[in-house]
Amino acid sequence: MIIDDELLPGNCERYLQGFPQTQVVAECGDGFDGVKAITQHQPDLIFLDIQMPKINGFEMLELIDSPPSVIFTTAFDEYAMKAFETHAIDYC
Repeated sequence: MIIDDELLPGNCERYLQGFPQTQVVAECGDGFDGVKAITQHQPDLIFLDIQMPKINGFEMLELIDSPPSVIFTTAFDEYAMKAFETHAIDYC
C-alpha cells in the first residue's frame, strides 16, 4: 500500500516491478484514507509519506492498533530518528 499526498502516478509501481512477489493493493492521498485502506486490506507493508494534509504519517500510525511494516518515503531527513523509533523498516 502506498500512502502519499504527492503521488506520481505509477512511480512506485515501476520501482516495485523488480519485485514480482509484491502487489500494490491501494494508493491513498492522506492519512485518513490510509487508515481506512489499511483496515480494509490488511497489507503487509506500507510506503508512507510523513507530511500530508489533515494528519501526518506519524499521527496516522497512532490510529492503527497493529500497523503493518512501514517504509517512510519523504524528502525530509529531520524525521529519520523518529521514524526508526516507530519501528520503521526503512526510510528513504
